[in-house]
Amino acid sequence: MKFSILLLALIGSVALSACDRPTQPVVVQTPVAVPVPVPVPGPAGATGATGASGATGAPASAGAAGPAGTPGAQGMPGYDGAKGEPGTPGKTGDTVIVVPK
Repeated sequence: MKFSILLLALIGSVALSACDRPTQPVVVQTPVAVPVPVPVPGPAGATGATGASGATGAPASAGAAGPAGTPGAQGMPGYDGAKGEPGTPGKTGDTVIVVPK
């Protein structure tokens, strides 16, 4: 087993060396790029005249009405007015009859 691998390697190297090789190396020719002429722009011309003003646009239509606002909060209670002077105590025992005119 030791010599069988060595023998196969020796026979393989002899077999490969017996192949016919060309004497000159093969040279691959790359295609030559042909330059394409590129047009060169000329000098810039004179500036043109200013154009006429545009017409005024039509007025826009009115927008839609917005939503109703939320109701306001309840107000604070009003000021309690000034108090009058206390009345005089009434007389007891007399009956007063008021007759309308």
